[in-house]
Amino acid sequence: MVLTDKTIEDILNYLDQSITKLAKDTMNSSEFHMDEVALKEFLFTQYDIRLDNLLQSKDSNIHHLESNMKNKIIQKKQKLLEAILKEYKI
Repeated sequence: MVLTDKTIEDILNYLDQSITKLAKDTMNSSEFHMDEVALKEFLFTQYDIRLDNLLQSKDSNIHHLESNMKNKIIQKKQKLLEAILKEYKI
């Protein structure tokens, strides 16, 4: 399925909210004790997994996207994770 810019934007906005909540819950949980490297890797991995699941729900995957959409996803992911790491001083 070919995804529109609007659909990708909706997926990325949902993903931003999801990963931001995950980061907050992880930082506030006494069950998670991760160092900086482990937390970064955890958030990067979760972003990729959740993105793949959201794309699959639209009968697509990262390999079906045009390069400009892939670049948009990469940039948005980097900005989000930088903002999260800055907020929690990681």
